[in-house]
Amino acid sequence: MRKGKRISVVIPALNESRAISRVIADVPDWVDEIVVADNGSSDGTPDVARRHGAKVVHETERGYGAACLAGIAACRNADVIVFLDGDYSDHPDELGLLVDPVVDGNCEFVIGSRVAGRAERGALTIQQRFGNWLACKLMNGLWRTCYTDLGPFRAIDARALDRLRMQDRTYGWTVEMQIKAALLGLSVQEVPVSYRPRIGVSKISGTIKGTILAGTKILGLIGRYALRPRLTAPASLR
Repeated sequence: MRKGKRISVVIPALNESRAISRVIADVPDWVDEIVVADNGSSDGTPDVARRHGAKVVHETERGYGAACLAGIAACRNADVIVFLDGDYSDHPDELGLLVDPVVDGNCEFVIGSRVAGRAERGALTIQQRFGNWLACKLMNGLWRTCYTDLGPFRAIDARALDRLRMQDRTYGWTVEMQIKAALLGLSVQEVPVSYRPRIGVSKISGTIKGTILAGTKILGLIGRYALRPRLTAPASLR
């Protein structure tokens, strides 16, 4: 527990057997449960995760959002849920930077910003940097937010997460969360985090197809919410 609050970490993973043990090992001891949401790995990722003490759930439908939703469903009595990638690009030892503002009651949602923090050379591709910049620029203009990143390393109060009623099952998960947080008026902070080159090849930014699909989905999602009345939350949020 962290200051009397139960903390769950959700790690969506697809073929991350080379990295997942290092991710789990670096998660602080005060975390109550680690849930690895396996998205159909063929390299033994679930077995490695179990051996290192994680709870493993399976989501056969491919998609980052689908894996995250499966992980959330497996969390038990969490007060705060943290999302963390399984490729060892994030720094799990910095988890306190994201969790503490939530458990201290200063905000409901914390995003780890790689842009404001220290991203090692080569950790963020040109297309990632441009995509982050464009998506954040659009959200900031439409909803008067101050986002700098769509970073996957994030912590959120479990009750606030439930209010968001997350739906996206693919590439739009992070941007959907940030848009809905703005629409519902959640208190949001960004904190600088470190970021390093991932272990293995990215399924999104590492391929042309993945980059195009992710970019199309993210921009389409922003456009869809932008066309709704500015002061009316989407039906899925009511």
